[in-house]
Amino acid sequence: MSRHDDLSLLLDHGLVAILRANSGEELVNVAKALYEGGIRILEVTFTVPNAAEVISAVDREMGKKILLGAGTVLDPETARQAFFAGAKFLVSPTVNFDVIKMGMRYDRLVMPGAYTPTEILSAWEAGADVIKLFPAEIGGPDYMKAVKRPLPQVRIMPTGGVNLETMASFHEAGACAFGLGSSLVDRKAIENKDFATITKTAAAYVAKLKEIRRR
Repeated sequence: MSRHDDLSLLLDHGLVAILRANSGEELVNVAKALYEGGIRILEVTFTVPNAAEVISAVDREMGKKILLGAGTVLDPETARQAFFAGAKFLVSPTVNFDVIKMGMRYDRLVMPGAYTPTEILSAWEAGADVIKLFPAEIGGPDYMKAVKRPLPQVRIMPTGGVNLETMASFHEAGACAFGLGSSLVDRKAIENKDFATITKTAAAYVAKLKEIRRR
């Protein structure tokens, strides 16, 4: 699919599962558990050891079922490596204009992390598809609402501090999607290979978003 098709999927599904772990060995099984719970968009961060290999493994097993991306992409060299490994989108905690350009060159989604209005608008004007508000727990929904007021055209995905209790408030503040890390994928569940719990939690988030959007 094209970048625009992937963006439509992202906005429609609304949930991005962020996969982090000390080891990538179990992340394929985690991806399968999330899929069983209804999650369709997954991000493997480059903080995971051998992240490119993990992305490739998940892509081989799940690539036709999910939209798979790479997170913590700090430079264009890592971005290119992620694309060759099978990533269809990039997420970063910061704004790097060369990473945005790399995404545009390969017709892939780019979601840089930004916090201040200046950072957010600069990334948006550089061609970012969605701005990852990070860390969203600092300021919370009230801060996001304040930022969106003068920048209503910018698509913002809060990441950090998003959970079942705060999702509705972030949605009301104008979130186009949600980045979900440890609140969705608990590290202890990964360590214990408790994939049933991961599936159950994923289903709860999918149901919560549907509920919020029906209001």
